[in-house]
Amino acid sequence: MNQRAQLIPHILVVDDAQDIRESLGQYLRQQSFSASLASDAAEARRYLTQVRVDLVVLDIMMPGEDGLSLCRWIAENTQVPIILLTAMASDMDRIIGLEVGADDYVVKPFNPRVLLARIRAVLRRSPEQSTETVARVRRFDRWTHDMNTSSVINEDGLQLKLTSAENRLLSVFLDNPQKTLKRGLLLERVMSRDEKAFDRAVDNQVVRLRKKLERDPSNPAILVTEWGIGYKLVADVIDVEAR
Repeated sequence: MNQRAQLIPHILVVDDAQDIRESLGQYLRQQSFSASLASDAAEARRYLTQVRVDLVVLDIMMPGEDGLSLCRWIAENTQVPIILLTAMASDMDRIIGLEVGADDYVVKPFNPRVLLARIRAVLRRSPEQSTETVARVRRFDRWTHDMNTSSVINEDGLQLKLTSAENRLLSVFLDNPQKTLKRGLLLERVMSRDEKAFDRAVDNQVVRLRKKLERDPSNPAILVTEWGIGYKLVADVIDVEAR
């Protein structure tokens, strides 16, 4: 495989509707992406464990294991970003998707151009696609964060993996230590969203980070709440030379 081929983003489309996944796969290939197609969660898992995937476009409503369950598994076991396709348009349905690890969502029926724009936006935020994050390793409190590997390691050598959304959220905090960051700004930076209805999605991502970083998540000392405004990273941040 030549270098140009290696740089082409590989999109995995997971949808039980054959017409949707095949037409979407064809469209993505026309837009200079590499696309693989899976009809269910089991087939998607095989792809994710055997080949490099840069982003998953995932339908929620599938027979057997549904898209939310697969989304949670992808977020917990990989750093691959996820865009959900959903026919459910309520705020709560979308928030649930973001809470289980999705990076974005598109409501069915959708314009392929809209999905394409969302794919490109998510890939731009992904460390693997960004040259700006090369060798970005930073130390704060008792943790060291490596954005490229989506992980944190503490002073005792315990390493924890972060989901792609957690990784971006922590990076925003590390870019702005000791500053109160509004929920709207965090939502825009992490999920490309600014709707007030999705404040809860940010709150839940912060809760997930606290469970990994704080000695006592119920009494946080690193990511503190500024009531009525947002959150603040209470720690000094030091750049570390990547090994």
